[in-house]
Amino acid sequence: MTALRERRIEGVRGSDGRVHVPPVEYDPVTSAPLSDPVAVADEGTVVSWSWMAEPVAGQPLERPFGWALVRLDGADTAMLHAVDAGTPDRMRTGLRVRARWAAEPVGSIRDIVCFEPAGAGVEPRGPAAPATGGAEPVTMLTTPVHLAYRHSASEQESRYLRALADGRFIGQRCPACGKVYVPPRGACPADGVPTEEEVQLPDRGIVTTFCIVNVPFLGQRITPPYVAAYVLLDGADIAFLHLVLGCAADEVRMGMRVEAAWKPRERWTTSLENVDHFRPTGEPDAPFESYSEHL
Repeated sequence: MTALRERRIEGVRGSDGRVHVPPVEYDPVTSAPLSDPVAVADEGTVVSWSWMAEPVAGQPLERPFGWALVRLDGADTAMLHAVDAGTPDRMRTGLRVRARWAAEPVGSIRDIVCFEPAGAGVEPRGPAAPATGGAEPVTMLTTPVHLAYRHSASEQESRYLRALADGRFIGQRCPACGKVYVPPRGACPADGVPTEEEVQLPDRGIVTTFCIVNVPFLGQRITPPYVAAYVLLDGADIAFLHLVLGCAADEVRMGMRVEAAWKPRERWTTSLENVDHFRPTGEPDAPFESYSEHL
C-alpha cells in the first residue's frame, strides 16, 4: 500500500521463485512468512475477463467495464481489477493494459483507478507521483462495506408491513402450541403447522435482553452510548431488536416496560422504521418469570 501511494506496484517472492501480486503474507507452498519484496511493472496482460454491462454503486467505474484478471509484467500471479475498455468488443484475453493512477494516491488499491488498454493510439500518461521519501508507511486501511438487500415479502410479512404503515403491530398464532409470532411466520417453526390466526398486538412491551453500544463506527447515526434491545410486545412470544432511548443507557434493564415512539405519520412507510425507538413507560418492571422463556 505504501508503494501504491507512490504509484508503484510491489509483489513478494515465494520459496519457489514465483512473484505474487498482490503480495501474500505467507508462502502458499511452505506456509513460511514472506519478506522479499519485488517491484513489478504497472502494465500487464489480461488473463481472463467478464463484462460488467450494468455497474452497481461502489464499483470502480460508473460506465460499462470489464472485470479482469491482470498478470503484471514481472509477476507470476494475476490480480483482479477493472479494465476501462469502452466496449466489450475491445476486451479480450491477451489484451495489453496499463494502470490508470488516481490524481492523489493515498495508499489504497483504489490508487489504481482501473486498467486501460495499452499500446499504439493510446494517449500518454502524466508524470508519476513524486516519491514520498521519509513519509510514514501505510499501516492502517479504512474500507467501508455497503450491502443492499432486495427482499420478497411473504403473504404474512406483507400483512405485517401494511399494518405498520397504519401504525399497528400484528402477529400470527400457532394453532398447536398457541405461540404468537411477530413478525408473522407462515408456519410455526416448533410444530410445522400453518399459522392462520391473526393477532392484534399493542405497541408496548418489555425489554428481555439488551446491549449498550459504546464503540463508534463508520456510518453510526446515534452518538454512543445507546442501547440496542430485544423488545417482547405484550401478547407476543418472540422478541425483536430495536433501539431503547429516552433514558440514560445505564438505566435500561431486563424487564423494563417500554412503548413505541412513532415517527410523524407523514413519514410512515411499510417498515418497522416507522417506530423511531422504544422508550420507558415508567410502569413497574415485569417479573423475570413473565419473560424468562422468551430470552
